[in-house]
Amino acid sequence: MIHKMGLYSEHFQSIKEGKKKVEVRLNDEKRRKIKVGDTIEFIKVPEQDGTLLVQVAGLKKYDTFKAMYEDIPFKDFDCEGWTMEEMLYGTYEIYSSEQEKHWGALAVTIHYS
Repeated sequence: MIHKMGLYSEHFQSIKEGKKKVEVRLNDEKRRKIKVGDTIEFIKVPEQDGTLLVQVAGLKKYDTFKAMYEDIPFKDFDCEGWTMEEMLYGTYEIYSSEQEKHWGALAVTIHYS
């Protein structure tokens, strides 16, 4: 199955360069349909001038983004050297704490070739 998702330019480029190996999402209804082995088509936003196809290699669910970041090395998000505060700040610029409480967090391990 192919899942389509928007991805900001910075993260799009990081995956393309092979640096980012884990994508962060809410574990909402759309993401609960993702299975290991599926394909994700990332569409670069806001430009919408590029796409990347990646394969889902793993899925890990967490109650909070903080629990995710405590479990997975920052390097896998292409955020080596960041602090926990910086990781959470960047995440909460995209997702609200209310969304996090309702849905929880999902770490999607991906392979891009």
